[in-house]
Amino acid sequence: MNTILSVPGLYGSELQHWQTWIERKLPNIKRVEQEDWDNPILPIWAQAVSQSIQQARGKVWIIAHSFGCLASIYAAQKQPEKIAGAMLVAPANPSRFSLHGFQAGELYVSARDNVALHLPKQALDFPSVIVASSNDPWMSLESAAVWADTWESRFIDIGAAGHINVASGFGAWPEGLRIFENFQQSLYDLPQGAINAPQQRFNLASPEF
Repeated sequence: MNTILSVPGLYGSELQHWQTWIERKLPNIKRVEQEDWDNPILPIWAQAVSQSIQQARGKVWIIAHSFGCLASIYAAQKQPEKIAGAMLVAPANPSRFSLHGFQAGELYVSARDNVALHLPKQALDFPSVIVASSNDPWMSLESAAVWADTWESRFIDIGAAGHINVASGFGAWPEGLRIFENFQQSLYDLPQGAINAPQQRFNLASPEF
């Protein structure tokens, strides 16, 4: 049986968060825990994700949020054969973080030091979908679309939804669960040997997804 890894972002996903809610809805799901939820240090966070991937039985589905998306991609690119697919919700802008973390009030880290340098600059070796918001304070919709193009991820714009977290009203999130289950099913339905399709842009009204 495949494993689902839930990978929260900065400060973890509290009890009311959609990620905690979705963990109660899906079987065989495990949360990736960080020793320090207040300090998003990419190599340290990614190591926790990597260990969970290695320990999982079968292939791994990833459901990540915010900085957890960056840690997941960093970890998964080193063992893509273990990844069934990744749903990346409201990824944080990697240009706002250095390998030493994030400083409040600092919008961008210098191009020589930011986390973007350590993320893939080509199509991922596993299927992925990015769920983004048009008014996310942590990543503009345009930047999210650029990363989706780069990684050849499916792209879903859910409109003005903030950072898709509790503060923006995302506790129980049936639509998010539907997106993940449809993403899974779309890959199960692919013919044997099929590879990740080129990036496409979807919206929630799309009959294809």
